[in-house]
Amino acid sequence: MIKKGLLIAALLMGAGLVPVYAADMNKVLRVSYPAPEVGFDPVKTTDLYSSSISSNIFDTLVAYDYLSRPLKLIPNTISAMPEISADGKVYTFHIRKGIYFADDPAFKGKKRELTAEDYAYSLKRLVDPAVHSPTGYLVEDVIEGLHDYVKSLNGKALDYDKPLPGLRALDRYTLQIRLKEPNSSFIYIVAMSHLAAVAREVIEANVANTMAHPVGTGPYRLAEWKPGNKIVLEANPNFRDYTLPTEGSGKGLDAQIAADLKGKKLPLVGRVEVSIIEEEQPRWLSFVNQQLDYAGVPFSAVNTIMQPDPARPGAFKLLKKWSNMGIQLQQELAPEVTYTYFNMKDPVIGGEDKQHIALRRAISMAYDVQREIRDIRKGQAKPMQNIIPRGFVGNDPNYHGAVDYDPALANALLDEAGYKIGPDGFRANPDGSRLELEMATSPSALDRIYNEAWQSAFDRIKIHLRFKVAKWNELYKAATEGKLQMWGSAWTADYPGADNFLQLLYGPNSGQTNNGNFQNKEYDELYRKTLSMQDSPERNAIYLRMNKIVTGLAPWAYQDARINNYVINPYVHGFKQHPIYYSPFMFIDIRK
Repeated sequence: MIKKGLLIAALLMGAGLVPVYAADMNKVLRVSYPAPEVGFDPVKTTDLYSSSISSNIFDTLVAYDYLSRPLKLIPNTISAMPEISADGKVYTFHIRKGIYFADDPAFKGKKRELTAEDYAYSLKRLVDPAVHSPTGYLVEDVIEGLHDYVKSLNGKALDYDKPLPGLRALDRYTLQIRLKEPNSSFIYIVAMSHLAAVAREVIEANVANTMAHPVGTGPYRLAEWKPGNKIVLEANPNFRDYTLPTEGSGKGLDAQIAADLKGKKLPLVGRVEVSIIEEEQPRWLSFVNQQLDYAGVPFSAVNTIMQPDPARPGAFKLLKKWSNMGIQLQQELAPEVTYTYFNMKDPVIGGEDKQHIALRRAISMAYDVQREIRDIRKGQAKPMQNIIPRGFVGNDPNYHGAVDYDPALANALLDEAGYKIGPDGFRANPDGSRLELEMATSPSALDRIYNEAWQSAFDRIKIHLRFKVAKWNELYKAATEGKLQMWGSAWTADYPGADNFLQLLYGPNSGQTNNGNFQNKEYDELYRKTLSMQDSPERNAIYLRMNKIVTGLAPWAYQDARINNYVINPYVHGFKQHPIYYSPFMFIDIRK
């Protein structure tokens, strides 16, 4: 087991050979995350920060081309894109020869080649009851035979050597996956870091704490980890020859990056230092002092850094103070939804009866999203109206799913539902018992501003509110265990499919990604139906019906989608915001 801060990069292969790096080990990329990571076993995490590190350590079969927009998948560890059967159910992947894992004592001094069996093993881990993966839903009901096999275990250990009809290593380099039904999103799911290959020997040698001992075939390996404080990656000397796949559009920033990286073996930076800085101001000061190489512009600093760009309506540009320093600004509407969920299994706020629907709807009506965007986000967000984000296939721009801000109507709704105001000036439950709700929150300054906004909302409808304050990673764990009554959440796209967001409310995903435990039979049936459908007006009509079910039952208070504003120091080359890759370390160069 790795202890906090233990340096593991020195565990070299067998006979103490000195590694040969293509990357410049004197180049250091310094970045920050606004919340602590959970760990680096790809099947055990769903948070953005842990997954972003894992995606730099482990390899998926396919990956996104870094520069191409719209998003484009390309082969990663396979020689060509998979062969897909005429009925859309069978995918055959041919693994490239000569891809090796980073050195580790579990390999007993031998170079360990990546094989098809590594992917078969890794996919089985997603559904192993002993692993408790929060992302098992990605494959269990999708790949033929997995669900039935897991159901048949009845408490017995999963047999990783047992052949399964839907998941087979045909030979050392050929993986075949058979789906229960055609699934238009499956190829994108394959690109998610949760489906990356791990080595069985490493997992079994570190079973007590797989989160702290990641060993993959990717561009980097974990060198140091101080949980909740600092993560250090070093270039993996075993990483295969890899160059920039395409030149993207060949224009503007794409052309610049292509010229910078053309013909160069990646990664270029030998060391990546990730600091966990939860407060906005220290994070921003670290960038200003060039202790961070690129950073997101904090909402509190927007007006001192940016101004509207008259040449591009709706866009912003840097103030001259910053642009004269050579700093660059990149803006993008995040492919995300942000919302506050209500725990539908909670006896006070959950349930599909009219009284509890009225309570949740009234809370949503009392919260002023437009004021949040104006005063807290400083205009850098768009209101959420749909479970599916703007720009995604299936998003209906004409559908208004969010309730309007209307405290008067919210109070009238609560009166009608039997939540009467008592002698103390606050509402009670319909049975006369004290009504007090609890919202989970982190302790940062920005969270405190949000707490004030939510407190004001509850004051408007005269309901007692208390806050459960804890670190984000602690709340995340409690959320997956169904222990939180209310918590604000955000979901950023893992892949460009509507189901990536609709699955957040899919009943069987309770305890995985459906932390509000929303379960509705019609919604679940429609969700399953859409998985085998191609893009069509019929599927869009089903998506609209699913949105209306959620609007009617109000398991979420809709909020917004943020505009990501990144500032990049002039000596940083190769950085381009990517809708999926949060940490594209491999493509970045530092030239001071």
